[in-house]
Amino acid sequence: MATFDDRKDAFENKYAHDADMQFKAEARRNRLLGLWVAGLLGKSGDDAAAYAKEVVASDFEEAGDEDVYRKVSGDLGTKADEKTIRIKMVELMVEAKAQVMSEVKE
Repeated sequence: MATFDDRKDAFENKYAHDADMQFKAEARRNRLLGLWVAGLLGKSGDDAAAYAKEVVASDFEEAGDEDVYRKVSGDLGTKADEKTIRIKMVELMVEAKAQVMSEVKE
C-alpha cells in the first residue's frame, strides 16, 4: 500500500508543480506582452512597467487568454491587428516558458 501512496503523492506533487510553472509562464508572457504593447504605444521606463502590470492583472478577469487579448487589443486600436497580437502571444509564451524553466534549473 505504501508504494501506491508514494505514487499518488508523486503524481499530486508533479501536478501541483506543473500548474505552478504554467501560472508563472502565463504571468511572464503577459508581462512581456505588456512591455511589447507599451513600446507600440510609445511608453517607456516606469510607464511601460506599469502598463505591463495592468496586462498581467487583466488575466484575472476570466479563465483563458481572451481577457488579456481584449485588454491589449482595445489599447492598441489600429496599431496591431488580431493576427499580429495572437502570434505575438504565442511567441512570447514560448519565450516565457524558456525563461521560467531556466530559472528553475539555476
